[in-house]
Amino acid sequence: MDERLNRSIDAFIKENEAGIRRDIARLVAVNSVEDMAAATADAPFGPGPKKALDEGLAIAEELGLGTRNCENRIGYAYIGGEGDKYLATITHLDIVGAGDGWLADPFVMREREGYILGRGVMDDKGPSVICLYALKYLKEAGIPLRYPVRALLGANEETGMGDLDYYLAHYPAPLFCFSPDADFPLINGEKGIYHAKMSSQPIESGNIRFIKGGFAPNAVPEKAEADVFVPAEKEELMVKTPEVEAVKTAEEEGGSVWHLRAFGKGGHAALPAGTVNAIGLLLHYITDRALASAEEARFIEFALKAHDATDGSLLGIARDDGRFKPLTAVSGMIFRENGCLVTTLDCRYPTNITGEEITRILEQTADGAAVIKAGLAAPPFWKEPDAPEIEACMNAYRAVTGEQEAKPFSIGGGTYARHFPNAVAFGPEHPERPHPAFAGSIHGAEEAASMSELLESLKIYILALLGLEQLDLD
Repeated sequence: MDERLNRSIDAFIKENEAGIRRDIARLVAVNSVEDMAAATADAPFGPGPKKALDEGLAIAEELGLGTRNCENRIGYAYIGGEGDKYLATITHLDIVGAGDGWLADPFVMREREGYILGRGVMDDKGPSVICLYALKYLKEAGIPLRYPVRALLGANEETGMGDLDYYLAHYPAPLFCFSPDADFPLINGEKGIYHAKMSSQPIESGNIRFIKGGFAPNAVPEKAEADVFVPAEKEELMVKTPEVEAVKTAEEEGGSVWHLRAFGKGGHAALPAGTVNAIGLLLHYITDRALASAEEARFIEFALKAHDATDGSLLGIARDDGRFKPLTAVSGMIFRENGCLVTTLDCRYPTNITGEEITRILEQTADGAAVIKAGLAAPPFWKEPDAPEIEACMNAYRAVTGEQEAKPFSIGGGTYARHFPNAVAFGPEHPERPHPAFAGSIHGAEEAASMSELLESLKIYILALLGLEQLDLD
């Protein structure tokens, strides 16, 4: 790396570190969970995402960047004009629900031992601010730009990516785009994503009066609860064996109804290893004590196939293509709807199965115990790792980290990158590095981000954009 450029970027980061912290905190303070019940023409994904988008664009203007609000669905900051042939970064300002298990208000950013904590600090409000400051550096350094650069700020990534569908339908796609919403060093392939609702038949006579678990289909839930009617002949069983370690019970209505609460370990649905799904704990507790009615038990027996094997093998959909890691299957939510028990399924699948096949196999495995209603089915995407754009990004990563052997890899998560004609996911997380026990994961409680790693990513992104500016992309 050119030593003069190195010193210039380091000085910029040092001068702007306080502002970066301040601006991330401003975005964290906005509860930007989608709320379609409160959506309007001016707030198509609800008031929270719109407020976050407004705040993000306000920050960009304060940094001296040009801005454009794309009909409150997405927006961008820009430098070098608004030509149709441009480079871009893309992050998002919407979030998943806070969930349970936080030690403090998730919408008030706090710091501990070099980490910032709060919903969205890593997914994806912290990286959004980092991208804005990357553009700020390029502008203030006066570096001539072959291509204009945009920092796209989405507002609907977590619940369907309708923001990006709108953008690509009304605005030209970038020549190349990277999404700082994943892991370093660089992700050149993403599994397919399949979502479905699995519903029981209408239950005429059931014992489960209330059940609820999870807050998003694409997150492993930490908590699930239910109110269950316990016939008189089984009350003694509940009294003698009232609890297991992860399930707490409370007697209600003179013993005829018991409130059950299950506690697991949350995380992202694409990475179920190391998580403990609270819904599975709850359903096993009910099943082990034969508390469900016959109608309920049949559905639960099927639903547990997702919990007892997150590789999809019990559901009949396990697959491995040798390019991606094997398929994963996670049930993220459970609830009652229209007299039925309903659970969601999130699958991340490789290239040797399709969404249509998953639906067909699930229907066969359910054998009438559940009705399968497929939703999202986004196919896998793959970009060859020796592409010049990928090399430019990887060269920046290697120059900053010194990790000369670092190589691109594929993931099970779904980022904005899969929607563009030419894009990759590019940091800023480092799951291979040790992090303290108090630092929670994205989509989980106590979500945390290392400030030193975020600032490191800023340097990487500046260098990557400079490298991309040297390529013949048009």
